[in-house]
Amino acid sequence: MDFTKEISTDWAFDRYEAIRPRLPVATFPKTSRHADNLADLAEHFDAFVLDAFGVLNRGEEPVPGAPSRIAELRKMGKKLIVLTNAASYTRDQLLEKYHRLGFDFTAAEVISSRDVALASLPLLPGDRPWAAASLAHDSYSDSTVSLQSLHDTPDLYERAGGFILLSSGRWVDADTNRLIDALRREPRPLIVANPDLVAPRDTGLSIEPGTIAHDIADSTGIQPSFFGKPFGNAFHVASSRLQGVPSRRIAMVGDTLHTDILGGAAAGFGTVLITDHGLFQGRDTAPFITRSGLCPDWIVPTT
Repeated sequence: MDFTKEISTDWAFDRYEAIRPRLPVATFPKTSRHADNLADLAEHFDAFVLDAFGVLNRGEEPVPGAPSRIAELRKMGKKLIVLTNAASYTRDQLLEKYHRLGFDFTAAEVISSRDVALASLPLLPGDRPWAAASLAHDSYSDSTVSLQSLHDTPDLYERAGGFILLSSGRWVDADTNRLIDALRREPRPLIVANPDLVAPRDTGLSIEPGTIAHDIADSTGIQPSFFGKPFGNAFHVASSRLQGVPSRRIAMVGDTLHTDILGGAAAGFGTVLITDHGLFQGRDTAPFITRSGLCPDWIVPTT
């Protein structure tokens, strides 16, 4: 795709709809219930699985009131899990970020799609390395297999035994074309550690690795392996941290229909759409829900 074009909510929604055949399936209620914030619906749930972008933070700033709301839910005795598709940082780095933003999550309460993906990476035949699309100076200390930066070592397009997309922060269209050419010459595993198409930042929406992966899949016919929301591997890890809590007493809280709401519903969780700080900021969500059929159990404007 053209990385220079403006990325909008409408563009992201249409692209999510176009790749629906690659996403999980689920059933949804006919209508949503409404509340003012998460505390107003707390009696319906024993645990909250929280997306980060658009729910806890927008870029490097906390969502207004979110730290105090999380503290309020904790005081009510609710179990809390952060389930994020942010794959650019190790769990320790994410935890430091959340603490800096005013949240008190523990390491056991934070699950990233990076964690889920790296735990599934196999050793490659012939000791070939994995080539990672990542941020500059990304640490791979949390990986048990050999990871090398695709950006810093371009000959990995030929040498690598597989590719993993952790971040699109340094990615341009030419990188997509080069990876497509490499995979056509020699098909190899393509792991996507962040299935999001876009993410809400303080400056607008950013393109994320999911967009790159689906463009590659459309061009090559190669089926990437996705780790993170809306796919079941991420929700399985979240469920394992909430043993003893019935699925319908767990709320998946997010800002995106095709990742948070679809994934939560497919996992059997209750679903809560936050409207004011993420993908649908400033937009009426009703037309998007009607068009997609992805109807959350609850709609609230803010955390």
